[in-house]
Formats: sequence, C-alpha cells, structure tokens
Amino acid sequence: MQNRNNLLILALALCATPVLWGGEPKVLRSGEPRTVGMDEQRLQRVDEVILKEIKDRKLPGAVILVARQGVIVYRKAYGQAQVVPTPEKMTVDKIFDMASVTKPVATATSVMILVEQGKIRLNDPVTKYIVEFTPFVSANGDTAAMPRVWHLLTHTAGLPAYTNAADLKEKYGEPCPEQLIQTIAKIKKNSAPGEKFVYSCLGFITLAEIVYRVSGQTIDEFALKNIFEPLGMKSTRFCPPPEWKPRIAPTEVIDGNPLCGKVHDPLAQLMDGKSGNAGLFSTADDLAIFCQMLLNGGVYGKTRILSPLTVKLMTSVYPEVPFAGRGLGWDINSAYSSNMGDIFSKTAFGHTGFTGTSVVVDPTTETFVILLTNSVHLSGGSVIRLRTLVANIVAGSIIS
Repeated sequence: MQNRNNLLILALALCATPVLWGGEPKVLRSGEPRTVGMDEQRLQRVDEVILKEIKDRKLPGAVILVARQGVIVYRKAYGQAQVVPTPEKMTVDKIFDMASVTKPVATATSVMILVEQGKIRLNDPVTKYIVEFTPFVSANGDTAAMPRVWHLLTHTAGLPAYTNAADLKEKYGEPCPEQLIQTIAKIKKNSAPGEKFVYSCLGFITLAEIVYRVSGQTIDEFALKNIFEPLGMKSTRFCPPPEWKPRIAPTEVIDGNPLCGKVHDPLAQLMDGKSGNAGLFSTADDLAIFCQMLLNGGVYGKTRILSPLTVKLMTSVYPEVPFAGRGLGWDINSAYSSNMGDIFSKTAFGHTGFTGTSVVVDPTTETFVILLTNSVHLSGGSVIRLRTLVANIVAGSIIS
C-alpha cells in the first residue's frame, strides 16, 4: 500500500510539474495563431473593438501584444500616440508610462528577490525597516498590531489609498521623497492590518523604501540591476533618459503641453519619478519578456529572476487575506480585476495602470495579453471596458 501511495504522489507531482516549474523555459518567437491552438479570425476581432474606442475618443491609440505557449501571435499598433499639439502615429515600439503596473513588475518583484536572498521576511513588521511607521489606533484608544510586509503587498495594511500630493508639494516643494516617506509612515491608519482591502499607492511607496533601506539602492537602481538588465528589457526603466523622448507616448495635456517622459502620478512626481507605486516606463515587447519569465516559473533564457515557488506565491490569492483577492503585488480577483475578462481561467492574474496600461497572464492556457494605451492623453478617456472586451476576444480565440 505504501508503494502504491508513493506512486500516486509521484504521479501527481509529475502532473503538476509543467504548471509550477514551467517545463523547458520558453524564449519568445513570432508565429501564427494556429500553431498554438488559436483561431486567427476570432483573434482579429480585437481590431474592431479597439478602433471603435479610438473613434469614440476613449483613447488616442493603443499597442496590443498577445502570446501563447511562447509564441507571439498578435502584435499591432492602432491610432495616434498623441493628438496634442500635433498628431503622431502610434507604433509598436512606443514607450508607455506604466503607472500602477509598476507595482507588480518592479516593486513586488524587487521585494521578493530580497525575500529569496534572505534579507526580508514577509512576516517582518514594517517597523523592522521603517521604525517611524505608526500603527492603527482604534476610536477607544486600542493600538493594533503592526502591519507586516505581506500586508503592504496585498493592500491590507490599513493605509489610506492616497494622500494629498498638492499639499505636500506646496509645503516642501518637488521632489520631496523624504518628506513623503515620513508623511506615509505617520499618516493616520484606517484599519487594523488584515482587516480590510484598500488599494493603496502608499503601501507600495513604503515597499520601495524598504527595498532602499535593505539594499542601499533606490527602486529604480535595484529593479534595473536585478530585473530589467538581466532580462534584456532594454526599453524599461524609471526616469527615462532624454534620448528616449521621441519614442514615449505622452500622457496628460497640461496647459496645452503633453506630459512626456515624466511620470504622470502626482505622488511619484514627489519621489522624483523613483517610486514604488508608479514611475516605470516600458514597451509591449519588454513586458512580453517579463510575462514569459513568469510563465516559465521565474526564468527567461538562461536568466533566473525568481524561483518557481515564489512566482506561484505571488500570483495566487494570498491565503491570509483571501477576501482581498490579491497575490503579492498581482491582482487575481479583486474589485479591480475586470481587465482579466470573463473567460480566462481562475489562475489568471494581472494588473492595470491609471494611464491606460494593463497586463493579463493566464498560466492554465499559457497566454498573456498586453494592452498599452495612453488614454489619459484625452479628456474623459477610459479603457476599463475595453480591457475586458480584449481579454474576452483573446480567450475566445483559444480553441485547442
């Protein structure tokens, strides 16, 4: 009986191996949809829905990249990269302000690299690294336990969603990174840790500060050296250099001038563009490398960024706070997960950015969808509904 049980355990482990360990790491190549079980005519329906949203002035333009089983099957640009002050055609190599996609790609990944290196514990209290961080105090004066690192990663630390950047700018000038960190550390907490899910930029700014205090490198330096350069993501970084400006899709138009090459998020501006909540600039092709790395179990080519177990932990609902619907940095089924669509598997995860960016990865089908727009370039622009439509079309094109 014992031998029979051992064989059963081995069989189950082997069955699970391709999902957890990714099999032979895939390096992206271009190919036809049919070679990976996708219907090209069904997939092409994305053109119609994207062009309609452009016509309705929900966005100026877009770039989409779809891949399955290591094969890029759809890569296309639509519309304009900018309309103010003069129209400029969108191209597939445009660099976008990723906004909150920064959170999982740069910040959470950096934190988990340090976890794997034995320099951070997920269960460490935030005060181990930021001693001035204050706890939640109830109305009757009871002091709650200090939030842990994993609370920050799952948006359950009790922090408010945001704080008034304009007030801080007026008081301290811009940038004022040290003052913002102190403001967040001492800000009134809204709830005890683990009690509520509140999507918080403040938590990820705090995480980037932890990365800095542990490693001695700011988030832009750490992510560049430990993630982007090793993976060959050559068009991905914080604070893009001036020579990149012609390739950058501008965001908000202020007094007739589009913001181009400077982070859109007001708090990230206070952090001089080097922030844990926003500030990353990237392209569809670079993000495709990152997504494939995750599907491969943390490795791309000969470069390993994370272990398979870490990838699995980050991209699954964190068991301590299942109500949040979040992994460690990644969104699985929270109130913000409409970009995953209605059809992809329950293992799908992703993230969105306020500027109009989004990523969806489905490990079950080995598929990912990258939709990059700069919808904030237009007054009243929005891609919330479009993200769902695109995800559904892509998922519906998988036929085998």
